Amino acid sequence: MIGVMPRIFVTRKLPGEALGRLADAGHEVDVWNGELPPPRDELLGRTTTAEGLLCLLTDRVDAELLDACPELRAVANMAVGTDNIDLAECAQRGIPVGNTPGVLTEATADLAFALILASARHLIAAAGAVRAGHWRTWEPAGWLGQDVHGATLGIIGLGKIGRAMVRRSEGFGMRLLHHDRTSGMSLDTVLADSDFVSIHCPLTEQTRGLIGERELRQMKPTATLVNTARGEIVDPRALATALREGWIAGAALDVTDPEPLAPDDPLLQAPNLIVLPHIGSASHATREAMADLAVDNLIAALAGRAMPNPVGES
Repeated sequence: MIGVMPRIFVTRKLPGEALGRLADAGHEVDVWNGELPPPRDELLGRTTTAEGLLCLLTDRVDAELLDACPELRAVANMAVGTDNIDLAECAQRGIPVGNTPGVLTEATADLAFALILASARHLIAAAGAVRAGHWRTWEPAGWLGQDVHGATLGIIGLGKIGRAMVRRSEGFGMRLLHHDRTSGMSLDTVLADSDFVSIHCPLTEQTRGLIGERELRQMKPTATLVNTARGEIVDPRALATALREGWIAGAALDVTDPEPLAPDDPLLQAPNLIVLPHIGSASHATREAMADLAVDNLIAALAGRAMPNPVGES
């Protein structure tokens, strides 16, 4: 009987022991075991009798899904962002939504700074040249890149991850500029004066398409753009053109629009580009902590308590 043992649908296998804690708390747990996200019809079908949903950014939670699962009482997103969830629709139906903030800050900042270094010093291309047998001798003018120490770092979005980037930049003696919706310099100034621009703002209606042709043309021709936030913040067509025509020196992305990119996507043909498969939080400790927070949110909500990490309608 529904309600005696609340049923939870989890849209992917999770690292660590988090799922075991759901079962220990008396929940029936249904886990999607595919390597790819559940197709839409599977997501709708598997949530029909669910009281709890543990989902990822790849799973769209909207009115259609909520209509299909009338027993749903809680949604836990294993992510900081919630742009895959219609928060207003959930709020209207009295369904709490939780996320997993805080635990992925340092891992994501680590990756963002690694992308700065990799792009500045052409590490991916240089390593590929060695494997391809193109390393014949030491060349005085070979593989010349940009200095990171002493350079100017522009940060867009000074939240937790943005501030973590500030701490990392201090060890490299970097000059710091930042733009945020409530403080800092204008976006135009940050773009024009920075050697490296790193994006750390959330995806909202205000930031969607924030970096387009106009903004890319404002950057230095020697500058690098790094995005570990959300792919939709950067116009991919404008970025491809900027790289091909030399408006900027390079770009390094952990997120794209769309995601994933098709192998024949025009952006992947652009020069001086690094693209990673959205691995900003991909450390053992971080992903296990994210799973634990998502489970904590579900256990609390299904027990009638407030979620430890609730998300309100923005």
